[in-house]
Amino acid sequence: MTELSLHEAVSPPRSPWRDALTRLLRNHAAVGSSIILVLIALACVLGPSFSGYEIDAIDWDNIQTSPDNRHLFGTDGNGRDLLVRVLIGGRISLALGIAATLVSVIIGVIWGALAGYLGGALDSLMMRVVDVLYALPFMFFVILLIVFFGRNPILMFVALGAVSWLDMARIVRGQTLSLKHRDFVRAAQAMGAPTGHVVRRHVIPNLLGPVVVFATLTVPQVILFESFLSFLG
Repeated sequence: MTELSLHEAVSPPRSPWRDALTRLLRNHAAVGSSIILVLIALACVLGPSFSGYEIDAIDWDNIQTSPDNRHLFGTDGNGRDLLVRVLIGGRISLALGIAATLVSVIIGVIWGALAGYLGGALDSLMMRVVDVLYALPFMFFVILLIVFFGRNPILMFVALGAVSWLDMARIVRGQTLSLKHRDFVRAAQAMGAPTGHVVRRHVIPNLLGPVVVFATLTVPQVILFESFLSFLG
């Protein structure tokens, strides 16, 4: 056996996270898009601190002006710098979208993985709960929460995340139904591994691809929901 074949034989298998990172780095379009998104996020987070203007600072000499070297986006009817207001608005939207998506992913992955892995009557019951929640008017539910508890940012994160996990649960359940019959899952079951261990170590890590793809679609969806709520006041 040559040295190269020996090294390949003893080298440990790559984790799903490492494999996903390797494929991402090979996709130049994805890397370029990621860099642009990171730059936009950094501009929203750090930009207002270096602009020299506050979000509510009024420039009485420049009211509703066009873009110039002092105000790159111009000013509004009250003389406030529009660039700072856009960046801070982007900061709020990004924070809300990412936080609500994390809540959606956590609830949806756990619910869908358990339903798909356990199967049987429990799977049917958990999916009927999802069907019932689908029938509820989500935006009306969120508006009621805001009316009763006020415009609390943390409440907005939880509320929007709590109504966005249903699609995630269905996707994860479908993937789990196919994964639980794979050889590596059956091997873990044969070794006496408990259900929680099998789901956590063998099922959920192999759901990374569909979960990440759907999470990237959930972020803009949540931002649109937030914009709709802001429009309503």
